[in-house]
Amino acid sequence: MGCWWWFAVLSAAVTSVCGGEVTYDGRSLIINGQRKILFSGSIHYPRSTPEMWPSLISQAKQGGIDVIETYVFWNQHEPKPGQYDFSGRRDIVRFIKEVQEQGLYACLRIGPFIQSEWNYGGFPFWLHDVPGIVYRTDNEPFKFYMQNFTTKIVEMMKSENLYASQGGPIILQQIENEYKTVEAHFGEDGKRYVLWAANMAVGLETGVPWVMCKQDDAPDPVINSCNGRRCGETFAGPNSPNKPAIWTENWTSRYPLFGEDASPRPVEDIAFHVALFVAKMNGSFVNYYMYHGGTNFGRTASEYVQTAYYDEAPLDEYGLIQQPTWGHLKELHAAVKLCSETLLQGAQSNLSLGTKLQEAYVFRGQSGKCAAFLVNNDSRTDVTVVFQNTSYELPRKSISILPDCKNEAFNTAKASFRPGLITQQNTRSIQTVTKFNSTEQWEEYEESIPNFDDTSSRANTLLEQMNTTKDASDYLWYTFRYNNDPSNGQSVLSTNSRAHALHAFVNGRHTGSQHGSSSNLSFSLENTVFFRAGINNVSLLSVMVGLPDSGAYLERRVAGLRRVKIQSNGRLKDFTNNPWGYQFLQFLCPNLSKNFIWTFHQSHRCKFFATPSHPKVKIPFEKPHHQVLPKNQLQC
Repeated sequence: MGCWWWFAVLSAAVTSVCGGEVTYDGRSLIINGQRKILFSGSIHYPRSTPEMWPSLISQAKQGGIDVIETYVFWNQHEPKPGQYDFSGRRDIVRFIKEVQEQGLYACLRIGPFIQSEWNYGGFPFWLHDVPGIVYRTDNEPFKFYMQNFTTKIVEMMKSENLYASQGGPIILQQIENEYKTVEAHFGEDGKRYVLWAANMAVGLETGVPWVMCKQDDAPDPVINSCNGRRCGETFAGPNSPNKPAIWTENWTSRYPLFGEDASPRPVEDIAFHVALFVAKMNGSFVNYYMYHGGTNFGRTASEYVQTAYYDEAPLDEYGLIQQPTWGHLKELHAAVKLCSETLLQGAQSNLSLGTKLQEAYVFRGQSGKCAAFLVNNDSRTDVTVVFQNTSYELPRKSISILPDCKNEAFNTAKASFRPGLITQQNTRSIQTVTKFNSTEQWEEYEESIPNFDDTSSRANTLLEQMNTTKDASDYLWYTFRYNNDPSNGQSVLSTNSRAHALHAFVNGRHTGSQHGSSSNLSFSLENTVFFRAGINNVSLLSVMVGLPDSGAYLERRVAGLRRVKIQSNGRLKDFTNNPWGYQFLQFLCPNLSKNFIWTFHQSHRCKFFATPSHPKVKIPFEKPHHQVLPKNQLQC
């Protein structure tokens, strides 16, 4: 019965926030002199539309979220050096002000390397062409541009009075991102870079703390934080007794790659590890990554990442409440907040409840208040435990929260139904509102398949694709001429690629296609072809589905065709170092927001079918006389 009473008490509370001094100690962030246990949710402004922001933030608040976290997306804001764009979905100031308007705090993860399954990890590709640059290390060209952009964002926030120290909502910010995963590749330069990045950030004097996630040696006063699914078990803890335990990314599901199915994470597992982090690690800040994943519009996703991002989060891709996830986490937040004073002020103790798999974390305050977390770590067996002469039923792999050390307010494994708080599983229904079945709604654009003689860009070798296209297109034509001996019979065209898909044409006719996968960075296309006597034109269309987003020495990554060979009559000829012609798609997009499906016919022409500006249009083609290439939203 205690569960009902606890929930009713918390539902009557009214939450509001205001700016002020933000400091911290070994227990929590301290805002205006008050320690806080904070639940945060990641909502990335460019992965939704400005029209969605008020509803997304409101529903997060209703779900017990105190803080909205977002990365800052460098390549969206500085597409060319010194040319900035903060319009539309990029309007970060408008987004942060909406957070403030709804009475929530904000956490700004500037990076500016963010990974985030975002194209090129958030870096603008023009960085690649800066002479002598090496990303994310003690490299002067990189540090210059990193500091320049970080300063730009910080000064923008200051000019709008958005830091808590100015009365705004931003209480926390992040520099770099999971750098420890690559630091060893850079040796001493990596260590110097960490120290430089921390000092640079702190020197910007924002008046609020900085964090470095997954960086156990984060220099003082920067706080080291945890990312992952089980930070109550895997986090070594703050690297100083004066820093709080912060969980910057609690992954609510796994983003699917092309060729993979969705991988939802049970909400019972999410809740268990949040409660364990709070109880065992004295955790006081938990951020759900993602709370709303949204949409990777256009060409913003990194390689092989699907358009829908974290669709199984508490708020799905479209901003709809996902049950039971949203409701169960709301109840978790309510239960923790009921004992927040005791958690923040009391002394922690740990005791066994009979076996190694059952234990209790107990917090006792000086005023006599008591809160307990009863833990059953057994993933196979439900158990009954005795705590303070009272029996409690603990389902397998679950934690019960007792805000007064007597009444169970919440159990992580019991996602249930409550009047006014529906937590049963819901399904998403789709209703057709617009059909694109009229010829007046379509436009057709054609592009000839280029031959070597059509190209103006030439090289005597295979060029690396990303450096050639400069991220202006996912598509690059590789063309060459082959003089076939009349005595040759059928031949085998062999190619090796580190792009994501390849389509081969001989004399304007399609001869084969192949694609790679996220688990295989290179792939081969081998097919039998018939060359005519004399000169033949071979045209190979190389396709990228996003740029890589992570790893050391990202600036050295390669893509595109790596080797091309032809075997005829037992003779093998390598065309890798051969005169090649290159061409971007000549098609000029009349509207960058349009969607395109690209097909090709045996008429030696590629065709583009454009619809009006609607996201994720699916066109019901009848079985065509042409082959449909992998769907992509093209932007020139």
